[in-house]
Amino acid sequence: MCGVVAVIGKHNASQLVLEGLKKLEYRGYDSAGIASFYNGKLQAVKSEGKLVKLIDKLNRLTNDRLYYDTSIALGHTRWATHGNISIENAHPLTSENKIAVVHNGIIENYESLKNELSLEGYKFKSQTDTEVLPHLFMKYLKLGNNLLQAGRLVLNDIRGAFAFVAMSLDFPDQLFVSRNSSPLAIGKGDKSNFIGSDAHSIDHLTQRIIYLEDGDHALIKPYEIEIFDKNREIVNRKIINIKAEIGLITKGGYKHFMEKEIFEQPSVIPQTISTFIKNNSEINIDLNKLGFTDKSTLLIAAAGTSYYAAIVGKYWIENIANLPVIVDLASEYRYRKPSVFGQSSMLVISQSGESLDTLMALRHGKELGLNTNTIVNVEGSTIDREADYSLYTRAGSEIGVASTKSFTSQLAVLFIIAVALGKKFNNLKLSQMTKICKLINMIPSALAQMLKIEGEIKKIAQNIKNSKSIIFLGRGLLYPLALEGALKLKEISYIHAEGFAAGEMKHGPIALIENDIPVVMFLISDGNEDKSISNLQEAYSRGAKIILIADNICIQKAPFAHLKVEIPNFDVDFKSLLSPFLMAIPAQLLAYHVAVERGTDVDQPRNLAKSVTVE
Repeated sequence: MCGVVAVIGKHNASQLVLEGLKKLEYRGYDSAGIASFYNGKLQAVKSEGKLVKLIDKLNRLTNDRLYYDTSIALGHTRWATHGNISIENAHPLTSENKIAVVHNGIIENYESLKNELSLEGYKFKSQTDTEVLPHLFMKYLKLGNNLLQAGRLVLNDIRGAFAFVAMSLDFPDQLFVSRNSSPLAIGKGDKSNFIGSDAHSIDHLTQRIIYLEDGDHALIKPYEIEIFDKNREIVNRKIINIKAEIGLITKGGYKHFMEKEIFEQPSVIPQTISTFIKNNSEINIDLNKLGFTDKSTLLIAAAGTSYYAAIVGKYWIENIANLPVIVDLASEYRYRKPSVFGQSSMLVISQSGESLDTLMALRHGKELGLNTNTIVNVEGSTIDREADYSLYTRAGSEIGVASTKSFTSQLAVLFIIAVALGKKFNNLKLSQMTKICKLINMIPSALAQMLKIEGEIKKIAQNIKNSKSIIFLGRGLLYPLALEGALKLKEISYIHAEGFAAGEMKHGPIALIENDIPVVMFLISDGNEDKSISNLQEAYSRGAKIILIADNICIQKAPFAHLKVEIPNFDVDFKSLLSPFLMAIPAQLLAYHVAVERGTDVDQPRNLAKSVTVE
C-alpha cells in the first residue's frame, strides 16, 4: 500500500525522507512526492513512476541541492485508489501553498466534504479523496486555531480508515499525525523525531519506535511528542526497541528479491519450526490461549496467499485433529453476518500484520465473542497487538510483493497447530508425535532438494511465456496449491490463470479447454493420483498442452503429458502429508521464470501492494 515518511529536527530532513521512501519501495507504488519548508516557503515536488524519477526531478529543479537543506519534510509513495496515476493525484496534496498532507487509506465521506469546501471557494486540483485534508486544515487555521486544534477539527469531519501527516507553514516546527485502522509508527530521536508507515521505513534513523493505536493523534516537535487518544486525553504509548536487520534490502547476488526469497526458504523454515518444536516431539503452542479448552470449530480468516495457506491448514487440522474448520475470506467475513454457533476460536493469518481486511475480520470476531489469534510475521504490527494470542512465522522481511517464504512459513505454523490439536483431541501417541515431528524437521532439506528442479521449470516457463491463459489443477492437499500457483502467475506475469480442484473440471471449467492451452497439474502418488490423472486425460483429449509436475510414479502413469518435471523422491508418508511444501517451490519458480521471460517488474508488479491497508 502507500508509504508515508516524515522527518522533523534533522538538518537534511528531505534526504532522510527519500531514504525512508526507498525502504518502502517493496510495497508497490505508481507515483511519489516530497514537501518541505525552505526560506519561509512550502516547496513540493512530485512525479509519476519510481522514486528515481522524483530524485532526478529534484536535482534538476534545485540549485546546489538546496532542497535537501531542510529540517522538516514529509514524503509519500502512492498506490492509486481515487483518481488515476498522475502528478496532480500524487502526494503530498497542498492548500494555498501553506499546508501539505500525505495520507494512506481512504476518506469515505470525501465527496460531501469536497462539495462543501468547493462552495466555500477552495479549488481542487486532483481527483483524490486526500485533497480534502489540506483544505480542511487551511479552513480551520484561518479561523485562528493552532495546528493541534485544527487537526482535531479535521478528525471530527472525516470518516474512514486512514493515517496521515500534515504540516503548516504557520507552524514550521510541528507535524500533526493521526491514525485510524491504517498503521503509523513514530520514531524517537535525539532532538529530532520521525514518522513512517512502518518501523522499517525509519529504522535507519532510530530503533526506538512508538506505534499509535486506533483513534490516536499526535503533535510532533523536534524535542517533544504529545500523543492523545480518541477522547483527546494525553497518553503514553510504549516505546519499542527494534533491531535493524543487516542486509535487509540487498538482493544478495540474486536478480530479484523474489528469487532471493524463494531460495531463502530452506533456511527460513528452521527458524519457524524451532519456535514451536522442542526436544523433537514437544510442541510449544498454548492451546488454552488458542481457545481450545474443549473441542469446537475453528474459524480461519485470511486474504490472498494467506487464504490459500488457510485452506491447506483446514485439510491438515481436520485430518490430524478431527476438528471442524471453517475458512473465510477476510474481506467478506464481517459483511455476511456470520454465525459463530459451535465456534470458540478465530485464527487470522497475515504476513504484514497490517492487512486491513484481515484486521477488520479479527475485530469483528472479537465483537462476536471469539478468542482471537493470529499467525503473523511482523511483531508489533497492528494485528499482532490486537490479537489475544500470536504465533510468529519468523520469516524475516519479505520485500517481493508476491509472497513466497511467508507462505511456506505460514504452512509450517498451521501444520504444527494441526499436530498440537491432534495430540489433544485425537490422542496421538508419543510414537506418532515423534514420527510427525521427524517429518516436520525434514521440510528444510526437502525444500532445498525441490529447488534443484529450477532448470526444468525454466524450460517450462520458456514454453508457456506467450500463453494467454493457463489452468492449474490439484486434488486434496494440492488443490490449494493449484489456486496459489495460478495466483502467483497472474500476479507477476500478467497472464490470466485459474486454479481448480481436479475433480471440478467436468463441472464447467472443461469448457475453457482449447488447443494448446497449458494445463499445469501438481501431483503426488498419495493413493488418489489415478483419479487426478483421469481428469488430466480429459483435458488432453480436448487439445490441452499438459504440464505435469509430479513424482516418478505419477509421471509413469501419465505418459501422454507433453511437458514433465520429475520432482525428487521423498518418503511416502512425508510427501502424502506435506506435499504442499513440496509443490510451493515449483509454483513459485514457474511464476517467477515466466515473469522474467516476459520482462515484467517481478518485485513490484503493477497495481499490487505488499501491505493492503484499504478495504
